[in-house]
Amino acid sequence: MPQHEACCYGEAMIEPLQRARSTPVAVPVPRSVTILGATGSIGASTIDLLKREPAHYRLEAVCANRNAAALAQIARDLQARFAAVADESAYGTLKAHLAGSGIEAAAGPAALLEAARRPADWVMAAIAGSTGLEPTLAAVERGGSVAVANKECLVCAGALFMRRAAQAGTTILPVDSEHNAVFQALSAGRRDDVARVILTASGGPFRTWTKEAICAATPEQALRHPNWSMGPKVTIDSATLMNKGLELIEAHHLFALEPDKIDVVVHPQSVVHGLVEYRDGSLVAQLGPPDMRVPIAHCLAWPIRMDRAGPRLDLATVAKLTFEAPDLDRFPALALARQALEAGSGAPTVLNAANEVAVAEFIAGRLRFPGIAALVAATLDGAASRGLLREPASVADALEIDGSTRAFAKDLLPEIAAKSF
Repeated sequence: MPQHEACCYGEAMIEPLQRARSTPVAVPVPRSVTILGATGSIGASTIDLLKREPAHYRLEAVCANRNAAALAQIARDLQARFAAVADESAYGTLKAHLAGSGIEAAAGPAALLEAARRPADWVMAAIAGSTGLEPTLAAVERGGSVAVANKECLVCAGALFMRRAAQAGTTILPVDSEHNAVFQALSAGRRDDVARVILTASGGPFRTWTKEAICAATPEQALRHPNWSMGPKVTIDSATLMNKGLELIEAHHLFALEPDKIDVVVHPQSVVHGLVEYRDGSLVAQLGPPDMRVPIAHCLAWPIRMDRAGPRLDLATVAKLTFEAPDLDRFPALALARQALEAGSGAPTVLNAANEVAVAEFIAGRLRFPGIAALVAATLDGAASRGLLREPASVADALEIDGSTRAFAKDLLPEIAAKSF
């Protein structure tokens, strides 16, 4: 990615945060909110926060993939103006459940874009997977504040995404607990004084397992995260440490950092979520309970604060905070992600697409745990000869690289699966 694009936007994001410390900022009340991906775990946490302060927030639009009944209930409970499902076959159910409510119903990809473009002060972008790329970019291009929980926007098309945000004057607010922690810790000093940022990883369910035991891990075991309650895809990514690798790429774009200024440390307690080291040796950390409502609340109310969003962190009860270096031999996915970040251009797009295919195959029982990283590595190795490593010039280009990579990874699957069993 051209450095000037990242740095330009990185400064644009940090400066408002610094100004907010000394200058009163007018916050609209009620603040209008749209939730893209309302029925997932991030959407549920956001809705919980909205319900706590109904006088301060008004729901403009909500959307989901296909869970029409749940989406309709959310829309009714919070009196949304617009509700949309991506799956057109679910439109009848959505319309029936919203009958008599006055809430507009719609379905299909165009409906997701309409939800993203509706007038809202603040948008939660939480549609999982590459499906969320176009709606999130549409929200960014409309302006206002966009809280990003969709990794694919930054991993698959980070340069494009941040450039469009800068052009629209959109404030990007990071929802992931690690990036939100860094965002908060950056308020402690000048941007020019930042030496590096450190993202923390829980280590997942296999942190203490031997390499031999990890090789035999089942999907059920991989889905037992010790600290966080998340969807299956991100939980498996946490088990492989690919999740942390994807976050390296996100941090590069969000904070305009060179790859060698972003580190990862394993922190099993999941209390310290991120740290910023300044050039004088000071290390500023953000701590909080492992509850996604805390970073969501920070973004939802920014630049002010909400009343306590999650359980209070009792350090005396936690008692110990420990840290260790990630083991790249047992968890090679993290190294693959860093290699993709350093390669740049389309490599992160290829990495993400291949990983999504590999995780789905592992969950389905057609690939063993070591096969996840092996399939990603093989796909990256063969991507150049297929012209997949070019920098995405548009959303359509990013999606084309994504689709072609998925097809290539599936072609490689039989060979990798045979080796993993």
